[in-house]
Amino acid sequence: MINTLMLKKIIKPKTVAALLLLPLAVLCCKKEEKKTVTTEIKTSNDSIKTVKTEEKINYTDFNIFSLSIISSAEKNTDMDIFISVSDIYKGEQPIPAAIMKNQKQMTYEERQHFELDAPSRKKLLNGIQLTENDSLYIHEYGSNKLQRMPISQLKAVAYLSPYSDDEDLDPDSYMMGFQVATHQKTTDYDRYNNAIAYFGNKNPFVDNKMKAVKWQKADAAISKKYFTHSKLVQGKTYQAQYENLTYYLQDYLQEGNIVDRKLVVINDRKEKIAEKTFSLEGSDGGEFLPLYGIDADEANIFQYTGHLFKGKPPVIFGFIAQSFGCPSISFLDQKEKDFPINCDNRH
Repeated sequence: MINTLMLKKIIKPKTVAALLLLPLAVLCCKKEEKKTVTTEIKTSNDSIKTVKTEEKINYTDFNIFSLSIISSAEKNTDMDIFISVSDIYKGEQPIPAAIMKNQKQMTYEERQHFELDAPSRKKLLNGIQLTENDSLYIHEYGSNKLQRMPISQLKAVAYLSPYSDDEDLDPDSYMMGFQVATHQKTTDYDRYNNAIAYFGNKNPFVDNKMKAVKWQKADAAISKKYFTHSKLVQGKTYQAQYENLTYYLQDYLQEGNIVDRKLVVINDRKEKIAEKTFSLEGSDGGEFLPLYGIDADEANIFQYTGHLFKGKPPVIFGFIAQSFGCPSISFLDQKEKDFPINCDNRH
């Protein structure tokens, strides 16, 4: 049995018993964009520094995927790491015919997780426009480490969705994708939780330029200086630093609850160069995640920022925990659209 640790449960336990978490992963395949958070971005002509690189990366069909951490209820001391690509796969899921035909005679464990046979693997790769010559690049932004794995060495697997009806299975009951690792210690939870991945033939990631955002309370004058009047009640104001940039974050309240958080980015010449609003409106059950340094410690870091993609402006993410739908990676530049996440959320 696979249990689920929903994003709604925003403080991570010290011991992970049974979970399926939805962090971030990136796959170079095409999918219709999903938006669950109202976002507003403004920048001046004084653009944010972009990390330059000689290697050109094509971001036209970039898509973001979750990195799923799965633990069996019977084996709560380890976990499997899996990337589902079902969200962008077109057509009937490539489940071997024998699985559907013989499912009534199989044990739950046999139905719950299995490797795809050669024809199903080929169908999966073709359906997401990958080849055996491509690679998986995993950027662990929490520790700034990079892994590269040839796709030819990865198992194509299926995991039964935790939201499926075990009494009436069909091919769409399964999450299809690639197994990254098995029997990992739960103490490595954060390693895989704070990571993104990309399938392709080039590494798109900038090395060692991501960091956790550590907030502190800002002076009351900051709110008046950088944030405009709103119909909502202004709450607390926070600040953080990244390279030559200062981040200011303003809470906006309705009936005593935070419903919006506005981010303003200031350069070292005290100029406002980026502005962004994170809102619970339209998030369908979402909640604001705790702020590291304010109401979360080092065991519960959610906001990260920095140069993540080659040739792109800095990013920031980790403000809202989604109950339904999936989050996004945001750029500190009005010219750049958010990278939406395909997280196979069937809640």
